[in-house]
Amino acid sequence: MTPGSNIPLPAARVAVDVAAPVRLDVSGLLLTGDGKVRSDDDFIFYNQPTGPGVTYTSGGGAAPDSVTVDTLAVPPDIEKIVVTASPDAAGQTFQGVEPTATIRDADTGAALATFTPPRLGAETALVVVELYRRGGAWKARAVGQGYADGLAGIATDFGVTVEEPAAAPAAPPQPVTPPAPPMSTPAAPPMPPAPPAPAPVPGAGKVNLDKGRVSLQKNQTVSLVKAGRPLLTQVKMGLGWEPAFRGADIDLDASVIAYGPQRNHVDSCYFGKLTILNGAIKHSGDNLTGEGGGDDEVIVVDLGRIPPEVTGLVFTVNSFSGQKFTEVAKAYCRLVDAATDEELVRFDLTNAEPQTGVMMAKLVRQFSGEWDMTAVGDFVKARTVRNMVDPGARAL
Repeated sequence: MTPGSNIPLPAARVAVDVAAPVRLDVSGLLLTGDGKVRSDDDFIFYNQPTGPGVTYTSGGGAAPDSVTVDTLAVPPDIEKIVVTASPDAAGQTFQGVEPTATIRDADTGAALATFTPPRLGAETALVVVELYRRGGAWKARAVGQGYADGLAGIATDFGVTVEEPAAAPAAPPQPVTPPAPPMSTPAAPPMPPAPPAPAPVPGAGKVNLDKGRVSLQKNQTVSLVKAGRPLLTQVKMGLGWEPAFRGADIDLDASVIAYGPQRNHVDSCYFGKLTILNGAIKHSGDNLTGEGGGDDEVIVVDLGRIPPEVTGLVFTVNSFSGQKFTEVAKAYCRLVDAATDEELVRFDLTNAEPQTGVMMAKLVRQFSGEWDMTAVGDFVKARTVRNMVDPGARAL
């Protein structure tokens, strides 16, 4: 398997073995639709080896650690089981270490798929693979997402209570690419709109929706109001692209990153975490090829339910498979009224650059409570949403 790819699971009981040249600690987490555990009982590891439908087995150093999932016994409110790994030695990274996950039929031992995460370095823990429900069936997806603060960072990210002496309270997990440092002033007003470009940009300036659908140019802003009244609060951001030139598939991932008033990272919604902010933002799921008409991935945003601590949203697209945007035939984003499916705003990306990430657009909450959308179209080197956190903060 390659990062982002998925397979159907033909067996009801599957085991995930994670092997490496060094001893690993392997664990499994049972996650609900909001991407969190229900309680610490849903964290399955060497000190808590059994849970509902999930079992951890130690290899004792002579064989790989394993997480076995009986999909028929998994509670109905659990939508996903993630399998994680971290080196057993304190502080050791995955630099020079290539872990390999083997997904197999737990009853027959037959291998169903293998996955080796590429290009590892400073990570001290990984979400290796995930098993998830889709349309009443179970599938497995290769992930390979790294963390720089060990298994505790992963556990905290998924809602497990981790007690660490002398640790700062409520400290968020630190990804390999650190987020932008927060400002020291605790009570700052909501962030202002993005500053104007240093040079005039054709079509730049703020418009509204009074005259109907708006086609944005880069750096242009539209106020999401009609006739001076706020727009309906629930909108959909549709993102689409065409397969790479010469007919090859391309795996692009659409995401949205939520920020606080000092551009501090609050949460990210992407193919591995389809719901954030208590359901105020929901992702349609991963499209691995870009084939088919219409939007490839859709993110539904209920602006009326966005908590006050979130003042900015940045919509991004990443090439998880490593292909550059110069290999994408075209990409666009469009804002749609969720109640009527009327297209309100569209931004067609042009002049692609040989990078693996792009910030398509941003929504910024104004002092009045209204939201503005600005076309961004800036390219960065980033294959995952975690690597987009810093560039996204700067874009706000």
